[in-house]
Amino acid sequence: MGATKTMGKAGKAGKIGTIRTMKISELIKHAVILFFAFIMIYPLIWMLMSAFKESSTIFPTAAYLIPETWDFTNFATGWQGIGGRFTFATFFRNSFMYASLASIGAVFSSSLIAYSFSRGKYRGKKILFALTMATLLLPAQILMVPQYLWFHQLGWIGSYLPLIVPAYFGGAFFIFLITNFMNSIPTELDEAAKIDGASFYGIYVRIILPLAVPALITSGLFSFIWRWDDFMGPLLYVQGQQRLFPVTLALRFFADPAASTDWGAMFAMSTLSLVPAVAIFIFFQKYLVDGISTTGLKG
Repeated sequence: MGATKTMGKAGKAGKIGTIRTMKISELIKHAVILFFAFIMIYPLIWMLMSAFKESSTIFPTAAYLIPETWDFTNFATGWQGIGGRFTFATFFRNSFMYASLASIGAVFSSSLIAYSFSRGKYRGKKILFALTMATLLLPAQILMVPQYLWFHQLGWIGSYLPLIVPAYFGGAFFIFLITNFMNSIPTELDEAAKIDGASFYGIYVRIILPLAVPALITSGLFSFIWRWDDFMGPLLYVQGQQRLFPVTLALRFFADPAASTDWGAMFAMSTLSLVPAVAIFIFFQKYLVDGISTTGLKG
């Protein structure tokens, strides 16, 4: 009996030791993750704190994070823009217009093409899909010159047409994402709809689109954020038209090599420019996870 009790106590002690070891390892793992997460997010925290500092104190010899005195005038000054001609309300409106119209076109056209690849039956479908995916391998820099020359011949330079119109012809990444999601939707639903008299496009509108909402929202989310952050596209095509500048180009106004740069106003407007993208990402986070997983109705 004594030996049995001793063995029981030893077993309990071993379990307790194992649990403690697991807890310590979990704490260490979370501490490491938090450390690297802080390193990654530190530039954003520094930018946010700098938005509340006077410009002359942002880059001192001994850098510090928390402002000694909180200066809220940077937001008012930055919102007025440079030169007083156009405020940042104009630039935010331009960014919303560009990102929204291009994203709507990209999602709608990509969903149609994806439906064709997922449910269509025609010769060369696999080859067309492979060629579409191959375009993902093309660096954007290779296409800049020929695209610019083409849009110049069309007379579209100085407007948002080169940035919005091509989006209505689909995007390879979105086509791939939506196609995989549609492939996971059971074809039995299509057959049932055909029995009820639904046409090929009727199935797309009444069956496939409602079920593919997570993939559509995910594609729209990616498209909106990418275009909201786009700098090179507007820089190439919206030339000299300050009233058409998006936020990304407008922020460049504050960096003047020939004069003193208003760093406080720049960081204040940079902080505000992050708010729409972060808010949309948080609000649609659930759909983002569902869309990327591409599980559909199976499993």
